[in-house]
Amino acid sequence: MRTLLNLIWFLFAGLWLALAYAFVGLICCVLVITIPFGVAAFRMAAYVAWPFGRVVVRKPGAGAPSALANAIWFILAGVWLAIGHVIAAIAQAITIVGIVNAVVSIKMIPVTCFPFGKQIVDKNSFAARNGALMSV
Repeated sequence: MRTLLNLIWFLFAGLWLALAYAFVGLICCVLVITIPFGVAAFRMAAYVAWPFGRVVVRKPGAGAPSALANAIWFILAGVWLAIGHVIAAIAQAITIVGIVNAVVSIKMIPVTCFPFGKQIVDKNSFAARNGALMSV
């Protein structure tokens, strides 16, 4: 089921959103000081292209530098990419089949606006790791 949802997502929104993130990543890599923003954009592009089966979790130990980077990211790229997610969600919500993908697009907005201090991990490994931690 995850593969089918990912294929539908990729065809109707993922490709275009991933291209937008990749474009932002290329622009950010032009200047040396903004390369961390470019790396975050490329990381997000991979997530946006194939989101089902992955989760976003907080990185332990992310502090003030992540908050500062998130503030700069939000102004430079986050708000524009979030608008892209809203447009994609509206377009997908027109059909009954697309409602699931519209919800996913809306759920991606917080990590789109504030990607620093977060990590994208496989859902199965995250569940196994947390299950192991809970059983201890």
